[in-house]
Amino acid sequence: MANLSLKLEVRPQPSKAWGYGSPLLALVLTVLIGIALFMALGKDPVRGLLVFFWEPIKSGYALGELVVKATPLLVIALGLAVCFRSNVWNIGAEGQYIIGAIAASGVALLAEKTTGGWIVVPVVLAGIAGGMLWSGLTAFLRDKFNANEILVSLMLVYVAVQVLGYLVYGPWKDPLGYNFPQTKTFEAATRIPRLFEGSRMSIGVLLALAGVAAVWVFLFRTRAGFAQQVGGLAPAAARYAGFSSRKALWTALLVSGGMAGLAGALEVAGPIGQLTPYVPAGYGFAAIIVAYVGRLHPVGMVFSALLMSMFYIGGELAQSRLGLPKSLTGVFQGLLLFSLLACDTLVNYRLKWVSAAGGTK
Repeated sequence: MANLSLKLEVRPQPSKAWGYGSPLLALVLTVLIGIALFMALGKDPVRGLLVFFWEPIKSGYALGELVVKATPLLVIALGLAVCFRSNVWNIGAEGQYIIGAIAASGVALLAEKTTGGWIVVPVVLAGIAGGMLWSGLTAFLRDKFNANEILVSLMLVYVAVQVLGYLVYGPWKDPLGYNFPQTKTFEAATRIPRLFEGSRMSIGVLLALAGVAAVWVFLFRTRAGFAQQVGGLAPAAARYAGFSSRKALWTALLVSGGMAGLAGALEVAGPIGQLTPYVPAGYGFAAIIVAYVGRLHPVGMVFSALLMSMFYIGGELAQSRLGLPKSLTGVFQGLLLFSLLACDTLVNYRLKWVSAAGGTK
């Protein structure tokens, strides 16, 4: 009997079926590897999977918390999708998120007990402006000095963390906060309005869904969005068509930074209610995975944001209920990303059985 082996064969054209099936297969592989991981750690794999995939959706309150976690992930991912489709690699959304949170907090701290609810609008706008300012630094250095936007945006994350630390340990530190590094709790008027009584879900959810619609229209129904994508896929063709690569660079980074800053504002003026050193939760980095699992499509990213939110909540529950490290959240995120990268091979290649004689089955 001839020996058979598997071989990757280039497809005549990319498979649309695997384009949608690859994220599903990646999720299955992540679950299977997760089962093996729980067993290796001496934990019941069934209980572990329930913590990650059932606990976050088992009640109305749990679903609300799932949406609360998914909102900043989705908002940031929408901006990153514009960047990545434009072939601009903004890896520093975490820093833009932090600066957006700082800018929003600066406005919120100006409020007094008599301030009206109108202050919410400046708080949100300040967050957007802060994120755009931080991403604008990357755009400026790339535009003027041809600096690599991957390295610049990533390094600016650490600068943003230092700015945050300086403020909460220094001039913005609450004098009545028992020496904890945090600002005072924001006045009620500055808080993002909640959708339901007894739930932490805010109108940020509606803003995120509006962002899904806006990004879809921009990317797929406007000339400007078409120019962004052509510039990313074929720069030479974009120049020939009269599209400005410089404009595309600034547009992509400012949109991405503004969305990340919006997410930061929604967090500090929403669930958190003050500025603390724990505002950086890794959302900016996790949103990269959200964007790619969602296929850089606004609708797809809604589902991938919910999935990533499950990992965040599951990691917290695994820490308290199973005695596992909180870093397990990052492990599952990484597993999902690497599984997706592996499964994406099937979009452009197919598996063939090859006999020792060189024939295929």
